[in-house]
Amino acid sequence: MPFAMETGYGKTIKLDAMITKMNGTQIILSDAGIKLRDFNVSAPTPQHQTAEVSGRDGMQDLGTTYGPRKIHCSFSFKSIDRADFTLLRDEIFQLFDSKESFFITENRQPGKRWKVKVDGDYAIDQSHLIGQFEIDLIAFYPYAESVVSTCAEPVNLDSENWQAIGAGLTMEDDLLYEHHDPSFRIWNGGSRTVDPRESMLVIRFSGASDGLTIRNQTTGDIWKYSGSSSSGDQIVLDGVKALKNGASIFSETNFALIRLLPGWNDIEISGASGAFTIQLDFRFLYL
Repeated sequence: MPFAMETGYGKTIKLDAMITKMNGTQIILSDAGIKLRDFNVSAPTPQHQTAEVSGRDGMQDLGTTYGPRKIHCSFSFKSIDRADFTLLRDEIFQLFDSKESFFITENRQPGKRWKVKVDGDYAIDQSHLIGQFEIDLIAFYPYAESVVSTCAEPVNLDSENWQAIGAGLTMEDDLLYEHHDPSFRIWNGGSRTVDPRESMLVIRFSGASDGLTIRNQTTGDIWKYSGSSSSGDQIVLDGVKALKNGASIFSETNFALIRLLPGWNDIEISGASGAFTIQLDFRFLYL
């Protein structure tokens, strides 16, 4: 458990956040001597596509996408002397270095993380030995994601890493993401569709097959491979890539993708021969 916090009715949660660098390094702000005073995520920004139609009133609706999200944060810290203040200031500059993206997770929602960069400059105001500063973060992808993926940690209703997945579930439901049967269900506990063109989705099939076909009957998506595999081969769909034992087989497929809607998805495998294993590894997405 990355955060230590008190929960329960009537108790105040002391704000904290964790930064995860792209190399996996994790820093909890309170451990670094930084107090999180506010963490305010902006609402989604709709971007409407429209067209004028001659002779018709109004505009034709061509669909809507979401733009980047802003997260406004305010912080403070206390140093022991003036030299320590300078050291802490420079550590903060390094902590929020945005040459590359980093992830931020706040302790009120410990199962969600945002991929962000600092949006604009900021200054650290000094009052004696107290420093205060505000930062605007920008998430170019407008959805938060689960801090772990379905094959990295078992999906558990009682784990804070898998928060907000309980709607429509019972304790008897098996939330499994590795299967050995030709028909099974996959639970997407997020609020958004997982589309491999936009977010992580890795499907691994190990086993013999001839004309392997993967169907998501819930979405109607069908992926087909015209070749074959042996019992020691592994076929991987990673985003838009299709690989067999690490080599591309994209040209031998129907160029389709498998998506996962929120909730239950009914998956069907055909073309497999003998024993096989299939895994679906992805992160839940949240608005």
